[in-house]
Amino acid sequence: MRSRKYSLAGLLLAVFCFAGCSGTSNSTAGVNSVSSTKKVRIGFAMDALKQERWQKDRDLFLAKAAELGAEVLLQTADGSDDAQMKQVESLLTQGIDVLVIVPHNAEVAGAMVEMAKKQNVPVISYDRLVRNSAPDLYVSFDNEKVGELQAKYLIDRMPKGNYVLIGGAPTDNNAALLRKGQLNILQPAIDRGDIKVVADQWAKEWLVEEALKHAENALTQNQNKIDAMVVSNDGTAGGAIEALNKQGLAGKVLVSGQDAELAALQRVVKGTQTMTVYKPISRLAPAAVEAAVALARKEKLATTRTVNNGRIDVPSILIEPIPVDKDNIEDTVVKDGFQSRDKIYKDQ
Repeated sequence: MRSRKYSLAGLLLAVFCFAGCSGTSNSTAGVNSVSSTKKVRIGFAMDALKQERWQKDRDLFLAKAAELGAEVLLQTADGSDDAQMKQVESLLTQGIDVLVIVPHNAEVAGAMVEMAKKQNVPVISYDRLVRNSAPDLYVSFDNEKVGELQAKYLIDRMPKGNYVLIGGAPTDNNAALLRKGQLNILQPAIDRGDIKVVADQWAKEWLVEEALKHAENALTQNQNKIDAMVVSNDGTAGGAIEALNKQGLAGKVLVSGQDAELAALQRVVKGTQTMTVYKPISRLAPAAVEAAVALARKEKLATTRTVNNGRIDVPSILIEPIPVDKDNIEDTVVKDGFQSRDKIYKDQ
């Protein structure tokens, strides 16, 4: 178990609010309350840290916790349900005041939520929604909107043609939300016959090699006659673009992504990836930490809406995503300090 401890900053946390919030929630009835003078202990159970995006989440989360004088007990499951279950059990035995979980499997993690609730520990579902359970809060981006932004960007530039859909991990509820958003935009064109979906696959564990395989199969089965690939994140977009490059089609077939990873932005300015979706985690991670401290102290939260997880309507704080292409990189990810301009354009 890895943990980091920070000194108490003497901060008394009041009820906090997020700009644009439309409602409030106080779902902490029955949980233990932490006094304003006691350091809050946050158990942070992460799925994995392989992707650049999650390393940024971790660092921002720890930095905000240090600022608020909270202690974070961090665990990473490396993509294993069994490991994540054991790590959550361990965190609960260490007297955490609140559990923040990035689930590897949205369904399996429901048992982890229930385990925490039996010990009167409030739970925040971070970025990915835990299914069929009763978390106190969901802090994420509007993932359905992310899917809509991906599909709309491509269909505006390619209103007719053969489309390939490559989703994320079937075990990740976000992957389903992304696909729902994509189809919100694509379905009318599909029904009209303007767009033909010639392949519709899911990349197990969001693996690059899975996306590469699906893209290669789609190209083979359709004699390379593909016009656009709606790919759900930047890692899998990299796999799809590798398949296109082998056929001399990189830059000729539209490809979407999300997360604004450095490698993806380098592909965007090069012209091989059409767009990505920037999710400002500089707002997400701090919001989750503030919410964790407030929940531990039984303070009311300002939420934006609720999201149904198959069992309840979970009070949620959802942050708006931003489409990024080569024309607005400077005004989005560079301006926010999310990525370095020099690194993005190093090969240009």
